[in-house]
Amino acid sequence: MDVSKQTLHSESKSGKVFITKYCLSACAATVAETVTYPLDLTKTRLQIQGEVEAMKHGLPLEQDIPSRGMIRTAIAVVEEEGLFKLWNGVTPAIYRHVVYTGCRMGSYEYFRENLLGRNLDGTFPVWKAAMAGMMAGALGQFFASPTDLVKVLMQTEGIRTLKGNPPRVKSVVGAFSYILRKRGFRGLWQGWVPNVQRAALVNMGDLTTYDTAKQAILRNTSLQDNWVTHALASSCSGLVAASLSTPADVVKTRVMNQPVGKDGTPLLYKSSIDCLLKSVRQEGFFSLYKGFLPIWARMAPWSLTFWISYEEIRRFCGVNTF
Repeated sequence: MDVSKQTLHSESKSGKVFITKYCLSACAATVAETVTYPLDLTKTRLQIQGEVEAMKHGLPLEQDIPSRGMIRTAIAVVEEEGLFKLWNGVTPAIYRHVVYTGCRMGSYEYFRENLLGRNLDGTFPVWKAAMAGMMAGALGQFFASPTDLVKVLMQTEGIRTLKGNPPRVKSVVGAFSYILRKRGFRGLWQGWVPNVQRAALVNMGDLTTYDTAKQAILRNTSLQDNWVTHALASSCSGLVAASLSTPADVVKTRVMNQPVGKDGTPLLYKSSIDCLLKSVRQEGFFSLYKGFLPIWARMAPWSLTFWISYEEIRRFCGVNTF
């Protein structure tokens, strides 16, 4: 009986710790997302340039804006649509991170401490960290995929209005309603495969690199577990994550942004692989790295802001650092 009570108490405590970490990571992600969101919108606008396949299907090309670089694209959004349009879609982006970041951070630590386990000396091997990062990222993104679809939909609305077309959606609720009406419930997960693939790669780069770099810094230098160490580790993780995830991010954006027929069937790409092959064949291999600069330029400060905020919030609330 005592053993049973002890087990229940342990499970209850474990559940409370998970919920606490979930909430703290969601708070840190909200700060990071709001600060760096304009770069994400710029990246999305860059990625949907040059979708020549739309012309082959006789579809109205909503992406025929002049080819621009990162800075010119951002300036054009401000000049043509207004300053605050740089934050168009930030609300579903925050909703996404409440689900996505909470799940990925909590599940990664669970995999690290309970499923895969550390070595006897307390270290966590890189291959285990990579596995945990990929699984945590894929799990979190699957649940958050509908909010990501809404975010992409709202980010691309500005192009329609500039052409004189009526906006499809005006709010988060309206975007969800539009998708349900046009594509059905399953349509909320349009593009979830490349979305999950990208998240797995991002987290293999982000969580694995941060965890490994942080522990290496603490073991091999005189630096302490403070914001300096967190900043150095996050700088490494942002670059690796951007390099691994950009091709999947381009494919994800194109698959999610493509038009659909009356029956909800996608009209441009049959699958993420089909999108990948068509993009390379029509626009060259480096089309898969469209938006790399804003992805990295955003991921680096996002990672820096998130990890420092997350570690400090945990410390302030009396929770052990990551």
